[in-house]
Amino acid sequence: MTRALIESSRSLTDRLTALHTKLIETVPGVDRIACALYDPQEDTLKTFINSTHNGTALVGYEYPLSDSYSLKALADSGEFRVLDEIASAVLSDSAHSTWLKDQGYQSSFTVPVYGEGDLLGFVFFDSRQPATFNVQVQRDLVLYTSLIRMSITSEISAIRMAIETTRVVRQLTEMRDFETGAHLDRMGRYSHVIARAVAKSRGLNDEFVESVCLFAPLHDVGKIAVPDRILLKPGRLDADERAIMETHVEKGMEIIERMMGKGGINAFPESSILRNIVLCHHELLDGTGYPRGLVGDEVPLEARIVTVADIFDALTSQRPYKKQWSLDEAFAELSLLADQGKLDNDCVTALIEQAETVRHVMTKYIDDDV
Repeated sequence: MTRALIESSRSLTDRLTALHTKLIETVPGVDRIACALYDPQEDTLKTFINSTHNGTALVGYEYPLSDSYSLKALADSGEFRVLDEIASAVLSDSAHSTWLKDQGYQSSFTVPVYGEGDLLGFVFFDSRQPATFNVQVQRDLVLYTSLIRMSITSEISAIRMAIETTRVVRQLTEMRDFETGAHLDRMGRYSHVIARAVAKSRGLNDEFVESVCLFAPLHDVGKIAVPDRILLKPGRLDADERAIMETHVEKGMEIIERMMGKGGINAFPESSILRNIVLCHHELLDGTGYPRGLVGDEVPLEARIVTVADIFDALTSQRPYKKQWSLDEAFAELSLLADQGKLDNDCVTALIEQAETVRHVMTKYIDDDV
């Protein structure tokens, strides 16, 4: 069963659902399994994947770990938590606690999970029956938690390794224009803001949101292969130079295909999201983008999200040939481009409506030379 869980080409959500179905053959009282990921840079827990047999799933939710005394204690100690009577045991009025009670869950089992010694997140098992999680059930669920952790870490580690490799190569090739580490961080976080906002209306889950967030920093990986005389030119590019610069999309796809290889990123279905981001992040909805001049729905949503994030970051970053635009100026430009039919209006609106979060990202993740 371990190999099937780890190697399956199905999404993590599908695999968790299959594991849940297997689990209830021996522990029928488990109505929900969910995994939340921990973001150490922001100290937040984010809903990620879930299998909910009864009730409404909790999605698109973030919460500071430091604001939850009980979960913070579990993270620090590595211990498990059993709640036999949730209604009386959970006193917090957080959105998660309120949702937990409203769903009628009466008992729960919470396990912190770690990757390479660092907190990865938590796995939650919930039941609508009281006192479901006796000692024997706890032992069984710890095994299932290990399988979930192995599946998640194998995928996320591969993505993060690819991103870190990109950072190192950029440093070695002296790519110090706008492809800084801070730019990569901002791209992931702006894309996450947009993806989380539009996912619900598009019927997409938190796994999609997290995949876009993780893959967004690799959007311009092909610029590694662009000559420095063009990539680092302080002024505007002429037509020939622009044509060479635009080849970074195809070069990026070549690099991604090599990275995927046997047993690499290609081992999971979210690789299609990465391909779409790298290949289509310069496509515009009116057909004036490149390299293929895609129109409207031909441009995948994940690429639309990253395009808006990339243009916004370019506008609000200082360059040798331009000043840094203010937040309001950048938002106005994005709105104009959306009105012209070039950018996805929902993606632009999502970014604008989260102005405070966007401002936080701008001020926290600053280029070293600014």
